[in-house]
Amino acid sequence: MGRQSMGYRLGWIIVTVLALIGSAQAEAALAIHSPAFDNGQPIPARFSCSGGNTSPPLTFSGVPARAKSLALIVDDPDAPGGLFTHWVLYNLATDVAVLAPGASDQPLPGPAVTADNSTHQANYQGMCPPPGDGVHHYHFKLFALDERLPSHLKNRAAVLKAMQGHVIAHTQLVGTYQRK
Repeated sequence: MGRQSMGYRLGWIIVTVLALIGSAQAEAALAIHSPAFDNGQPIPARFSCSGGNTSPPLTFSGVPARAKSLALIVDDPDAPGGLFTHWVLYNLATDVAVLAPGASDQPLPGPAVTADNSTHQANYQGMCPPPGDGVHHYHFKLFALDERLPSHLKNRAAVLKAMQGHVIAHTQLVGTYQRK
């Protein structure tokens, strides 16, 4: 092979690699947002046990093309008894871009399944820290998975175990809440 031919191939390889890197960077990162509160900011009381005890609105974007399902886990690491799980929702279809306010009280979209929270109920439990316990941080963790999980998973621990080795992207939104 001649020097020009080798240079041409090397140039083609570099262009191809740069194009692949560019297309990977062009894919937006997985994101979760809420029109009800900004990251690091207070969650309105209407989504707490003092309000309507309904789930806040959430939007998802940047779901990787190879994802087969989404999982959402909402928990409070500041709870007096240790980590408190408020909501475990999994097998959400990858084209679900919005969960409306109170989505936890509606029929779940498509193949979505809810596992038990820390109150041993398969639904959303609004923020309810003890009065005067200070500011609590609520982590809304979104995971993109390369498969659907079995639909019989009982709780957060079972969902996390089933997710092992299948998470292709993850992100989180943190909101705060304090009861006076």
